Amino acid sequence: MKYKVLLIEHDASSLRVLKRVIGKSNLDVVSATTLTQAKAIFSTTPPEAYLCAVVDYSLPDAPNGEAIDFALDSFVPVIVITSSTQEDVREHILSKAVIDYIPKQNAQIYDYLSRLLQRLQKNKGVGVLVVDTSRRRRAAMISLLQRHNFDTHELAKPEQILDYLSTYSNIRLMIIDNQLGDIVGIDVVADVRKHFHKDTLSIIGSSEQQSPTVLANFLKSGADDYLAKPYCHEEFFVRVMQNVEYLEQIALIRKTANADYLTGLPNRRHFFNQVHEQLRRSHTKHTLALMDLDLFKTINDTYGHDHGDVVLKEFSKLLEKHFGKFCISRFGGEEFCVFIVDMDEAQALPLFEDFRLAVSEKKFTRKGVSVNCTVSIGVTSKFKKKVESMLGYADENLYRAKDAGRNQVISDLPISTN
Repeated sequence: MKYKVLLIEHDASSLRVLKRVIGKSNLDVVSATTLTQAKAIFSTTPPEAYLCAVVDYSLPDAPNGEAIDFALDSFVPVIVITSSTQEDVREHILSKAVIDYIPKQNAQIYDYLSRLLQRLQKNKGVGVLVVDTSRRRRAAMISLLQRHNFDTHELAKPEQILDYLSTYSNIRLMIIDNQLGDIVGIDVVADVRKHFHKDTLSIIGSSEQQSPTVLANFLKSGADDYLAKPYCHEEFFVRVMQNVEYLEQIALIRKTANADYLTGLPNRRHFFNQVHEQLRRSHTKHTLALMDLDLFKTINDTYGHDHGDVVLKEFSKLLEKHFGKFCISRFGGEEFCVFIVDMDEAQALPLFEDFRLAVSEKKFTRKGVSVNCTVSIGVTSKFKKKVESMLGYADENLYRAKDAGRNQVISDLPISTN
């Protein structure tokens, strides 16, 4: 679903820039220059269609933030923009349940707005856990987080944290108070870090104690950040955003390092890491298949490498469709691998035969030119100490499939052909 953003801005130059910024975030912009126009727009479009409203604090027919109240009363989250630098205006804005406010001070604010809009879309899948014995303090944080579309969770008892984090795998950030009855939040953080690495869970410690020692001990115990109470609205959101974005950057780096650059499939190194992890968990039946696209060089020579890349990408999508729940990889060139646990080759052969048939029936099209391609597959369940031994057996069967005429599945077992 592509969301809309209602932009209410009377200055023509700012309106042009803001339209461009919002459009780059893959959002549809619906603009108005007055509160009266905004009301007319809302009379024909349901509020649910809007991700948020970006509202100028002072409009010709709403000079004191009346447009903010209108959007909030219409159940649309609001980002306020203002050219005023007066403290009383800032306090008036932040007294309302807005997402954030952005002063029109320099060009950097447009970059911040772009990040904020992207976060509002991403945050729907990001869980945040607030741990505090005070219901009032939990409710205050939860309210702020919900303005930013986070999936919010709360706990009063720290003893439940580990089970809770294991149950709700989408939780990426935990905000924890230091005063938790008889338990100290710093000690809880140290315990959580034994089970959840900084690459998967960010932790913000918090306390009403005005002591640098508390901050230092939180960080030394494994927290990523610290929020002193009482905190201001803006500091809270900046710290939350920075910690969530840090995790996303780590995930992107890891994905880039583990993925094949062309197809997006796991690369050979990551494949072996996944397989070794699977083997630690399971010691029963295993099946490995080595695949090679038949006469792939001919496709490159005849139709060009761009068409060859299309074949590799589309073949990879088909591989993910058939075997995505197992360990799969592009080994290099036109060679691919699949590893399946808890299934011997007699059980797995029909899966590979179905896949071989699907490849042979698919047309790989680029710029109106379609080509057919087939795949040869070598399958084995033989295993001697290391998974690398299976590759040798699978490679032998792959060679037999090629030697027998290609477009075949060959295993250690005899198979019937129709």
